[in-house]
Amino acid sequence: MTTTDGAQAQRTGLAWRRTAIGAVACALLLLHGAAVFPAVLAGSTAVLLALAGRHRERQLRAAQPAAAGAVLAATASFAVAATAVTTLISGWDW
Repeated sequence: MTTTDGAQAQRTGLAWRRTAIGAVACALLLLHGAAVFPAVLAGSTAVLLALAGRHRERQLRAAQPAAAGAVLAATASFAVAATAVTTLISGWDW
């Protein structure tokens, strides 16, 4: 369903940006905890999420909006999961 005012595209873009900002906050917290590798991974995830959000918002603003691709969702999910697993492993006290 397409709206003429672009509200759907704007809401989607804002949601991706909020998620990217959350990833930046996590990266900063990890840096504060001296977990450098997970912090770098979280920062990379934030950049990926921001770029994916921008791409998706542009797709939705097109005259014939394309459906969200499975690759986009899978890539974002993998990046977030890899960051979480790396954070857990780095904080694990063997």
